[in-house]
Formats: sequence, C-alpha cells, structure tokens
Amino acid sequence: MERFLMFIDGEWVGASDGGYFGVVNPATEEVFAEVSSCGPADVDRAVQAAYRAFREWSESSLNDRRSLLHKVADIVEKRAEEIARYLTMEQGKPIKQALNEVLNAAYALRYFTEEIFRVYGQVIPLPDKDHDSIVIWQPVGVVASITPWNYPVQLLSWKIGAALAAGCTIVAKPSSYTPISPIKFVECFAEAGVPRGVINIVTGSGKDVGEALVSHPLVRKVTFTGSTEVGRRIMALASRGLKRLTLELGNQTPMIVFADADLDLAVKGAVRRSFRNMGQICNSINRIYVQKSIYAEFVEKFVEETKKLKIGDPFDPSTDLGPMSNKEALSKVIDHVNDAVSKGAKVLCGGKRPEGELFLKGYWYEPTILVNVNHEMKVMREETFGPVVGVMPFESTDHAIEWANQTEYGLVAYVYTNSLKLARDVAQRLEFGSVGVNNVDVTSVEAPYPAWKQSGLGHDLGRSGLMQYLEPKHIKIRY
Repeated sequence: MERFLMFIDGEWVGASDGGYFGVVNPATEEVFAEVSSCGPADVDRAVQAAYRAFREWSESSLNDRRSLLHKVADIVEKRAEEIARYLTMEQGKPIKQALNEVLNAAYALRYFTEEIFRVYGQVIPLPDKDHDSIVIWQPVGVVASITPWNYPVQLLSWKIGAALAAGCTIVAKPSSYTPISPIKFVECFAEAGVPRGVINIVTGSGKDVGEALVSHPLVRKVTFTGSTEVGRRIMALASRGLKRLTLELGNQTPMIVFADADLDLAVKGAVRRSFRNMGQICNSINRIYVQKSIYAEFVEKFVEETKKLKIGDPFDPSTDLGPMSNKEALSKVIDHVNDAVSKGAKVLCGGKRPEGELFLKGYWYEPTILVNVNHEMKVMREETFGPVVGVMPFESTDHAIEWANQTEYGLVAYVYTNSLKLARDVAQRLEFGSVGVNNVDVTSVEAPYPAWKQSGLGHDLGRSGLMQYLEPKHIKIRY
C-alpha cells in the first residue's frame, strides 16, 4: 500500500507521532493508500517555515515568481494524467473530468502569474504641492488554505496561484477524503524548485489540523471553501487574531426556465449542472422552476436526456458519472430523497442505487429527478450536494424570482430566456453573486466568483480575487 508524506519547509516528512490515516476508493470502499496524519506540532512547524520564507519571497521580483509558476504549470501539464488517476481513485470523478480539472489548475497558475503584473499603485494629488500620497499594494503574509474534496486540485490552484503570485507564503490543508491529488500537485512545485517554506502541505482531520492552522498567530489570512457551518467556525476562530478571510461556503442553486427559452439548450444545461460530478459542486442545480406553459415538455425532455447518462467505472473514458465521494454525502442524498417522497414528491428517474455487480460496493446513486415538490422539502431548501434535483412549475416572473431568492444562500443562479430585457431584469433581481444566463458554466478564472448572504465572504478568482491576498499601504511624502 502506498504511503504519502507532507511537504514542510522544503522536505517530505511524516507526522511527528508517526501516524497515518487511510484513503478510501469511493467506487469500491477499499482503503488503497495511507497519508500522514499530523497534529498541532506539525502545523506549527509548517507555519513557522512559511513565516521564515515570507520576507524573501515577498521581496522577490515579479519576473522570478512568473518564471517559477510557469515552470510549475508546465510540470503540472506534463504530469496531468498521473495526478488525474489519483484524483479519480480518491474522489470518484470520471477520468476525463479529473484530467480536465488538473489542466484547469495549471491554467489558473498561469493566469495569476500574469495578472499580478496588472496590479497598479496610485499617486494621489494633494492640495499642498510639497506632499505626495503614494498607495502601493503588499502581500498580506502567511496564508492558511483549507480546501474541500469535490474539486481538490482545481480549488487548491485558485488559492495557491493567487497567494504565491501576490508574494504570500502558504500552508495548505486538503480534505482528508482527497489528500493525495493535492499532494501530487504540490510535488510539481517541489520539482520546479520552489524555495523552502514558500509552500507547505499538511494532512489530517479538520478539527485537529484545520483549527490549529486557522488559530495560529502567525497566519494572517485564511481562505476556505466548504460548508457554511464550518465557515462560521473558521470565522469565529479567525476573529481572535483579526485575520483576513475568504470564505466560499454553501449554496442552494435555482435555475429558472422561461417559456421563450431555447428548450433544448435549457435541458442540456440542466442535465450538465444538476448531475456533473454527481451534483457535488457548489454551483450544482438543486431546484428548477419552469414556466407552466412549457413545464410538461421540459420535464419529459429532462428525464429523457438524464437517462442517457452512463454511470459506471470512473476509469472508463465513456463514463459520465462515477460514485459519490464518501458515505456521509451519500447518506445525505438518501435522506433528502426520502424526505421529499414522504411529503408527496414523485421520483421520475433514479432514486436508488444502480443495479449490477459493479455497484454492490461503493457510494453509488442514480441521477434523480423529483416532481410534485414544494418548499417544505429539504431538497428545495437545503444544499443536497448530490445528484438530486426538484422541478416545479411557475406562472409569473415575480413568483419565480421570489422562490429563487427564498434561501439563506447566494452563490449562483441560472436563467434561461431569449429576451435580453427579461434576462437583465431577472439577473439584477436575483440575490446571488453569479448569474448564468443561457449557460451553466459561470466560473471563469478571469472573473470574480462572489459569495452573497450565507454563501460566504470575499471571493476567489479574477483580479479582485487576487487583490484579497494584498494589503494597501499609504506612503505620504514631504519633499
């Protein structure tokens, strides 16, 4: 059985107490590897290393950072298939999608490496001719990064790419469900010759490792992607040190389909964003509101196209859907479906484990469409984070918007219509940080990914996401 170490202060090391934890293949429920299980002492060692490295790295030239990060991206692309294989083994994502995730991670590194050259200061004119006010931007310091299991490499690249380009040093903690592909990703930095302490990765439980990392007095910024519940805990811990925060948390994503929409395009979008990665995406569709006049036709086409998805061996290039990533996620899906059915919902497809020898073990569940749903059901109120979606008719635009906004979350929403005016009006009234109009791919590395309401604070991506790793400094000069 393979064993994987942590990367601390430029060296691959085990936990100080010699402990390991097992990593489970969600397709088979078998432990296939072990990873170092660190504790607070190891966290302190990693943060101290990042702190020592900060001054030299923060004062390095932009050209030096550019050269290194492009070299890392080259190595990631060269090793993409290797990293993707581990990602599929530990997360269950179909191999083609895993490979795409790794390549997207390399692209994110390249983007932030170039974007840092477009961060400009200011010279502010003052009434007194003998004075100038100059504003510059400087890196915030040591960054703690905590990332989830659904996109373990891509989400890590967003945080590492921005932090290192800005001149920060970083200690990364991946999910215990999916620690190996992030470790292999960090191997690319080591291979590229990253200076000691600039990047570190520690592995272990969220309670022991994550809390020690967030609470460490030398950490100046925490960036976290995960649940709202954990985000609140991180915010409380970080408040003791007044640390800078970027929190991308839960969501409950609506999709609104108007009668004038391109129906086939809307159905294609609904299938893709409801079930891709088994619905384990922060912007996955949880509920769909369809204008009453086209509701029956939409539902018929939606079911028809969903049944074409191939669920099976994630290493088969023709597979669309693999297993869910862990037992807890599967249990939540089953609970949400049972709750909906007990309150009158009807299952049009899915709603059970697939049949066949391949599916006797593992965290498998068929893509599921529910109708006769209402807002008393968990699936219409909570984030299922699985391959389940409820479909509900609406009559007026006001009703659709009211229902869509009827959530404490505000990350992403989708709208399908061929009316420019309607698209603009609805997008402006939806209380979400991102709105996809006639598309379900709202994340772009080049644009911000804002979190509204209980979906978080701050945001990743885009120039403004990069700026969250920098602090303004005002220098007033008298000549």
